[in-house]
Amino acid sequence: MAAKTHSAAPASPPVLPPRALGRATLARQLLLRRSPMSAKDAVGHLVGLQAQNTKPPYHQLFARLEGFDPAELSGLMESREVVRIVTLRSTIHTHTADDALTLRPLVQPARDRELKMFRNGLVGVDPDRLAALGRELVEARPRTPKEIREALLAEWPDADPQALTVAARCVLPLVQVTPRGLWGRSGQVALTTAEHWLGRPAEPTPTPDATVLRYLGAFGPASVKDMQTWAGLTRLREAFERLRPQLTTFRDENGVELFDLPDAPRPDADTPAPPRFLPEFDNVLLGHADRTRVIPPQYRGRNGNGNQAYGTVLVDGFLAAIWRFGVPGTKSGGKSGGEGIVTVQALGKLSRAERDAVTEEGLRMLATMAPTMAPTQAPTHDIRFAPFIDFGQ
Repeated sequence: MAAKTHSAAPASPPVLPPRALGRATLARQLLLRRSPMSAKDAVGHLVGLQAQNTKPPYHQLFARLEGFDPAELSGLMESREVVRIVTLRSTIHTHTADDALTLRPLVQPARDRELKMFRNGLVGVDPDRLAALGRELVEARPRTPKEIREALLAEWPDADPQALTVAARCVLPLVQVTPRGLWGRSGQVALTTAEHWLGRPAEPTPTPDATVLRYLGAFGPASVKDMQTWAGLTRLREAFERLRPQLTTFRDENGVELFDLPDAPRPDADTPAPPRFLPEFDNVLLGHADRTRVIPPQYRGRNGNGNQAYGTVLVDGFLAAIWRFGVPGTKSGGKSGGEGIVTVQALGKLSRAERDAVTEEGLRMLATMAPTMAPTQAPTHDIRFAPFIDFGQ
């Protein structure tokens, strides 16, 4: 009688603990070692930079690129090669022109959901009419949010003003025009459509598959929920399943399935990770549902409170301190006149070697991001350490 044969059980996907996940993500995010790529290529590789405030995109690129000069990104904005537009998570991001015209249609379902949240203030408002009127307004010339709101209120006087403002940005792909966002300059928010500003039409709504691959290239390994959190979208499981044959899979310590590009870098968990000063709302801190790969569980919520967020210092690849310009509690704290001083508040104990490395990186940042204004003036840059106290207090 022939012996029975048994097929081998499929091997379980390897388990990646937070430290290994963190090193992989830091490598994709150009945070293990600075990259020689251009600012434009970096913006595209990272699938945009969180730009809720105007300066963070510059700090994000300084932390990631060799020899970064803020004027490079500012020049890209002036030449309309990159733009500021509401996309991922309903927040403003700095994107390449190509991504502004493709990602915005992809995330439109999230804008539609946002619009429904304000429907009680939009009774009687025809979204198609609002889109047509809004487009006519902002393409005649860039308009401030106040100007857009007042024009729409003239058409629908019984509508809620805030709801009308939100509706305009939901139904139209509005970009913030320069000089808003330029380095060393200021300007109020003025808006026009991406198509008008860039001189070409938006692309047809793409399938999410290509964006899934780009997301994994910049944030992987990651779960379906991770990408949905990053993008502000739902129902992405089907795209991951379509791509499964060309992806590799892992598990995290909780058993969650993680997807990745087969040839993407996954450095050893003990790979050195130098200190990095990240701005508030850096995407590496927001790009996953489970953020323990960069934020230790005991420090969850310590780098921000609601819409108030602080600069983050990574030490050995993890959140270890928060930072800001100036000295908290003084007139120069975070305001003009304090740009040459950075205060670092460690969330736990830093060794002498770690403090020295943080100081060196902080001074490097100040030399580029807060240079002495007068050419003949001696640098007055300083990194100061202080006990952790919530800056919002």
